[in-house]
Amino acid sequence: MTDGGRPAPARRPRRRTGTDRPPWPFVVLAALATLFFALPFLGLLWRVPWGDVWGLLTEESSLQALKLSLVCSLSATALSIVLGVPLAWVLARVGFPGRRFVRALCVLSMVLPPVVGGVALFAAFGRRGLVGGPLYDWFGWRITFTTFAVVLAETFVAMPFLVLSVEAGLRGLDRRPEEAARTLGAGRWYTFRRVTLPAVRPALVAGAVLAWARALGEFGATITFAGNLPGRTQTMPLAVYLALESDTGQALVLSLVLIVVSFAVLVGLRDRWLGGDPENLR
Repeated sequence: MTDGGRPAPARRPRRRTGTDRPPWPFVVLAALATLFFALPFLGLLWRVPWGDVWGLLTEESSLQALKLSLVCSLSATALSIVLGVPLAWVLARVGFPGRRFVRALCVLSMVLPPVVGGVALFAAFGRRGLVGGPLYDWFGWRITFTTFAVVLAETFVAMPFLVLSVEAGLRGLDRRPEEAARTLGAGRWYTFRRVTLPAVRPALVAGAVLAWARALGEFGATITFAGNLPGRTQTMPLAVYLALESDTGQALVLSLVLIVVSFAVLVGLRDRWLGGDPENLR
């Protein structure tokens, strides 16, 4: 109470401008963990023959691997969008028995060892596989050890990133604009194209970029299902694996390119995928 009998104004809580001071053992352990992640990349930067970088990148084998990686990863991303967006919409909007099983099946390739994924693809699409066998016997189509096999392998491991991102975006979407559009006579397809898709575009872009980065770095499923044929199935990760035996400098340079691309994607998408900077959430 004040002297005049009036209640004193409530004090506003003081806004915290700093962060909590962590216990010193946590600081030490966090520094060691950061160093553990950083040392391999620092070692790679130390070993890169910087004077020969341009020459190694412009070698015919490097350019072939780079071109094939870009073509296959972009194709895998496009296929992931065509198949993954409808799948994410069904998982987010349609309730049906076994939905959890379907979701787990769709993201299983994220946790499988990549070589196991390649073996599974071989069992399905190989010349004697579940689908590949009839295709070969009836039409003479062979999928394995072709560029299309690379696209399939990359799509298999990359699509889950897009599905999870788009499904999360659809689940968090305000559905009132869609309902208003339907009330005004818009059809389902028109509403999806003109209302739902623009609203979920940030999640779609984030998922597509993550899928592309994952496809660009795919190795295990590709070498198992598609082989390592220069100019046909040898992508950049496979070229790195081969160059380790013959030209360490080329392997280091190609590895550096893949690391830079992956790091740029993670930094660029941190607000969408990794939760953003806590300072921006205050």
